[in-house]
Amino acid sequence: MGIPVAPWRTVTRGELDRDPSIIDGLDAGLTYPLFVKPARAGSSVGVSRVTEASEIPAALEVAFAEDRTVLIESGITGREVEIAVLEGRDGQPTRTSSVIGEIVVTGRPFYDFESKYLGAGGVELVLPAKVTPEEFEAIRDAAVRAFEGTQARTLSRIDFFLTENGPVLNELNTLPGFTPASMYPMLWEASGMSYTELITELIELALEKRPSY
Repeated sequence: MGIPVAPWRTVTRGELDRDPSIIDGLDAGLTYPLFVKPARAGSSVGVSRVTEASEIPAALEVAFAEDRTVLIESGITGREVEIAVLEGRDGQPTRTSSVIGEIVVTGRPFYDFESKYLGAGGVELVLPAKVTPEEFEAIRDAAVRAFEGTQARTLSRIDFFLTENGPVLNELNTLPGFTPASMYPMLWEASGMSYTELITELIELALEKRPSY
């Protein structure tokens, strides 16, 4: 889809069981620090930040506890920004929040489970993030293309690293956190759609998409 992403590779539990020696080449072509994470999970569960090859085996075991496929990515230097996406109604275009949120990590290696849910310090949520109109449009365009290109449905929170060369897609959250303090509803709240209105919209979207018999 022409959207920049971090250099990456995947490995499955089956591949590693059949040939344990491949572990020695999993970092080939990648740059440290690496992020080792389950391909399909959320809330940073099972994610490890790896600074040298000797840490990869333990990080793989942590990730394999959550998924049979593990993603290994080069770390990207950039601001961590997020935008909310909502499917259009009645064939209308895909919608996004009118603001972007930013995760500012100051005292932790990365935005991990403890900082998201257990009140650990070292992280600040900035809403709205300070971005230029050009940066916003680039993020919005990439988010819509990612949402539509992967055939996502109803809602997603799409996360990017905003680098000197523009946005780099980090991940699509197809079932984003939805507490009143979660970024997805907060982004819509800042865009003029209340928590209650957003829930109503999601219900009506679901009813619109239900199969007819």
